[in-house]
Amino acid sequence: MLIFSRAEACSLIAAACALPFGGSPRVTLGNERFVSDAWNDFRGKRLGLVTNHTGILPSGESLIDALQRNPALQLRALFAPEHGLRGTHGAGNAVANEHDAKSGLPVYSLYGKTRRPTAAMLADIDVLLFDIQDVGARTYTYISTLAMVMQAAGALRKTVVVLDRPNPIGGHLVEGPVLDPACSSFIGLYPLALRHGMTIGEIAEFYRQSFGIACDLQVIPMQKYYRWMLWPDTRLTWVPTSPHIPHFGTALVYLSTGPLGGAGINNGIGSRTPFELAVAPHLESSELASYLNARKLPGVIFKPSIWTPTSGFYQDQPLSGVQLIVTDPARFGAVRAGLEILCAIRQLSPQTLRYAASLDRDWGTSSLRTMLAAGDRPEQILAAWNPRLARFLEQRANVLMY
Repeated sequence: MLIFSRAEACSLIAAACALPFGGSPRVTLGNERFVSDAWNDFRGKRLGLVTNHTGILPSGESLIDALQRNPALQLRALFAPEHGLRGTHGAGNAVANEHDAKSGLPVYSLYGKTRRPTAAMLADIDVLLFDIQDVGARTYTYISTLAMVMQAAGALRKTVVVLDRPNPIGGHLVEGPVLDPACSSFIGLYPLALRHGMTIGEIAEFYRQSFGIACDLQVIPMQKYYRWMLWPDTRLTWVPTSPHIPHFGTALVYLSTGPLGGAGINNGIGSRTPFELAVAPHLESSELASYLNARKLPGVIFKPSIWTPTSGFYQDQPLSGVQLIVTDPARFGAVRAGLEILCAIRQLSPQTLRYAASLDRDWGTSSLRTMLAAGDRPEQILAAWNPRLARFLEQRANVLMY
C-alpha cells in the first residue's frame, strides 16, 4: 500500500502550486551551500569527508577538490562506503584502505575490516562531512554507513554534518514492510520502511531522534527541493550510484527486483537492464506478463523477456520472465510490484519459488516468506504490513524538512 498523510498531501499540493510556470528550477544541493558559505562555521576545524564518486557539485567538480581549494579548511581524511571511493567495487566486495593520489589524503574504507570509523581513524578529525547520493531504499548500504558514522562520532564527541541530497525516487510514496529488528543486518539496521521516502539528511535526523544515536548532528538542507520531486524534476545530472544503478530509471525498479534473489528470481544484474528483469528457469514469460498486466498496477507494464546470465546467479542457463517498463514514475509502487511478481510466480509456477532465509534479511521481515508460503494474496500481505507502516509514518513526520 502506498501511503502519505493528509498533511503531507496538502503540503505537496501547495508546493506544486508555488512553482513557476514551466517547471521547477534546479535544486541547490547541501554541498553547494557548504562550499558557498556554510563552510565559515568550520574555520580551523579538522575535517573528514565520507564520500564517493557521487560526491560532486552540480558543476561537475568533486567536493574533495572544492574543499581543498579553500585555504581556510583543513581536509584531513576521506572515508569510503561500499563500492569504494570511485564506485568501482562490486556489490558485497570488501574495500581496502588506500591513498588517494589526486588529493594526497588517506582513504579509510567503511566496507572492509570495519564498517564504522575507528578511534584511530578519527583521532585527527573534529568534524565528519557526509556527502553521498542515496537511492531511497532501506537496503542500500550507504544509509547504514551513515548510521555507523553517526554512532562512532557520537561516542567520540565528533560532529557530523550531512550535506543533503534528493531522494531520487521521491518523498511522496512510502511502502512497507518496516524492518523487524530481528531481521537487522547491514542492509537494514533500523526500523525504516523498505521505501522510506526520506532524504539522506532526514534519515540522519530520524536516526538521532528515533533510535537514540547521541550525535552532534547538523544537516545542511537543499534549496528549491520539494517532496514530490523525482530525479528529473531536480534538474541535476545523474551519477551512477553503484555499478548496477547506471541511471535514474534503475533506481525506480531496484526495490521491485533487488529483494527477489532469495526466492530464486534473477533480477538481470549483468545485463544491459539491471534490476529491470524478473526471470528464472522454465517460467512461461508471456503467461507471466499477461497475468501481471491484468493486475493493472499503477505506473508499470510487464513485457515478456528472455535472458541468459554469463556469470553469477543461474550462470549460462536460459531464463525467462518479465521486464518491468515504468510508464508513470510518480505513481509506480516499486515494492508492490516486487510482491506482485512473487505472488504471480507462486500462482503460475509454484515449483520455481524458493523460500530461503535470506528473504527475511532482504525484506526486513519474516512475514513475506511465511505469508507467501501460506498462499496469502498480495492485498493480505500489504494489510499485515500497514499497522507498522502507519507508526513509521507518524515518527517520520517529525523529521521531514521539505
